[in-house]
Formats: sequence, structure tokens, C-alpha cells
Amino acid sequence: MKSFTIDTPRGPRQIGGGAPSFIVAEMSCNHLQKFEKAVQIIKAAAAAGADAVKLQTYTADTITIDCDKPWFVERAEGNPDSWKKKTLYELYRTAYTPWEWHPRLHEVADEYGIALFSTPFDGTAVDFLETQKAPCYKIASYEATDIPLLKRVAQTGKPVIMSVGFATLPEIEYSVRILRENGCHDLALLHCLTSYADAPDLKHVNLRTIDDLRERFDVIAGFSDNNGGIELPVAAATLGASIIEKHLVMGVNEGSFDDRFSITPAQLKEMCASIRRSEEALGTVRYGAQSAVEEGNKYFRRSLFVARDMKTGELFTNENLRDIRPSHGLPTKYYDEIIGKRAATDIERGTPLTWEMVVGASVGASVPRT
Repeated sequence: MKSFTIDTPRGPRQIGGGAPSFIVAEMSCNHLQKFEKAVQIIKAAAAAGADAVKLQTYTADTITIDCDKPWFVERAEGNPDSWKKKTLYELYRTAYTPWEWHPRLHEVADEYGIALFSTPFDGTAVDFLETQKAPCYKIASYEATDIPLLKRVAQTGKPVIMSVGFATLPEIEYSVRILRENGCHDLALLHCLTSYADAPDLKHVNLRTIDDLRERFDVIAGFSDNNGGIELPVAAATLGASIIEKHLVMGVNEGSFDDRFSITPAQLKEMCASIRRSEEALGTVRYGAQSAVEEGNKYFRRSLFVARDMKTGELFTNENLRDIRPSHGLPTKYYDEIIGKRAATDIERGTPLTWEMVVGASVGASVPRT
């Protein structure tokens, strides 16, 4: 199975290859441009059991231009009324994470033992993040087809986690090729829902896409969920998603653009715990008794018992030999071999049969019955 490692404050962390899901708390704009709020989010993510916090690295000037022409005015369906009639520049100027926060936020993350990395949105952001010793890079679903950005990120040689969002299969194939041709050796692709709903329409979720990404592109695969609730990330992890990404907000109705599809620290804690329980239940491939309790329950298997009093030399028949519970007699696979043979001694009714009680038995000669 594919895997790679990234450096974290607690040492190298394996992602994929059967390792526990790498749970990422996305901060996005939920800090409300208040540094202390950003610190609170990192602390809350660590306390809830997440493996990492992810930032977004851009400015209004690096992601768009200050222009009020019609195509620069927010009009997407389903977005909050507070967004409408604002230019993209105005929105991103309100939502971006100040770049000067990065060094201090890394110190906080190190103190609380949680990884911190970011999504760059252009080459200048990559250049900046390289000065911050970024352990890996995240590509947002909207940038999954931004070829200049993909080339620049790939050239760092660091692991890349890319949400594919609504990219078509040919677009994903091309972007993956660009990443690999430009130096990306460790790649993860995330199935991503970009509907930004309180409750997603389940018929549009299609979690089976995670497995297809893994098999089709020979990569680590995961799930990025931009919708309310924790049900889908837990289901995705149970299905084998190696990375789970979810937006984290300190409280509901705080005024963040991402409020409606983010989860609270309490929900994140529940999500992490549920994922870890699911992973424990998945375990490994193992046959036979799974525990001492199951081993003890073998008592209730059937085996061969003498069902009537028998005399020495008497033939074993369907009337005096039964395969019944419990399991103290010979295995039932020897039933046909013993029928027609003679008792080597007197046997009382209810006695578990042993080979010493059978005259001329060829031990183990039979093929188990099906």
C-alpha cells in the first residue's frame, strides 16, 4: 500500500499504508482575522485529537484583482446573503490569514504537538511557505487545475495533498501527470464535496470515489468535506480514507464565511473518537477466534457423542452415534469414517467419542465434510 511520511512536532507521521487516518482541522477564515482566535483553533484541534491544522496562504492581491466588473462580483448559488454584491477582492481581503502569523502559529502548534501546514494559492505563497519549513502542501479543489501552481508546488519535492472537487477525470489525469513530471513523488488525492451545505444531499456524496482514486492513480486517497456534520467523514474513514479534512470553528454563528459547514471543537472531538473506534474495529485480516471469549465459545460447536449405551464390539450406527453440541468429542468430519466400525470398549450414553473407543479407526484419513 502507498504511504509517505511528514514531519510533525511528535516526529515522523506515516500517512497511508494502513496507518490511522490523518485528521486535518481546516482553519480557513474561521479565525475572523483575530490572532488569538487562530491560536484557540489550534489548541482546540489538538485537544480534540486531530493530527494537523491547515491554514490558507493568500492575500486578496495574490488570488484576484481589485475590480468591480460583473464577473468579479460574488453571485454563486447557495452562498450567504452577506457575500452577495461584494467583489471577490473584498471577500478575500476579509477572509485571508495574515502571513506574519505563520511563524507564531507554528510555535503554538509545536507546543501543542500538532502538525501545521497550508494551502498556497500562487507561487509567491509557495515561496513564502518554503521559508516556514512547510512539511507538505495542500492544493484546494478550485486550484486542482491551476497548472502553474501545481508545477511550483511539485518542484519543492514535498508531499502534496490535492482535493479534486468537481474536476473531471481528464482534468485530474492531467494535473496528476503535471505534478509527477515536476517532482512530486508523494501524492494524495482527496474526494471533495464543494456544495457547502448544512446537510449534504446524500445522493451526491459518492464515497466510492475514494477507492477509485486510490486504484486508478496509485495514490493515497482521502476525503475533504465542506458540509455540516460529522457523519460523512466517519463513513469515509471506515471505508479506508487515509486523510480526513474538516473545517473547524470555535462556535456557531460567529460571523465567519465558513460557519455553516464547519464543526465545533466538541464535534471534532466526537468525529476523531468515532474514526479511531472505527479503525480499531477494522483491525487486520485475521481468521479463527478473534478473542479469548470467542475461543471459549467454541464449546458450542458440534462434535461426536455416543447417544446410546454401547457394548464392546457393537457397531457404530446412525442411532448410537450423533454429531451434537458441545464440542468435547471428535470433530464431526470423522463421522462417516467411524460409522460401521466397532466399539473398542463399553461406552455410556452421553460420552464424547475418542479414537481409543473405536476399533480399526485410521485417524485423520477422512476429508472434512462440507
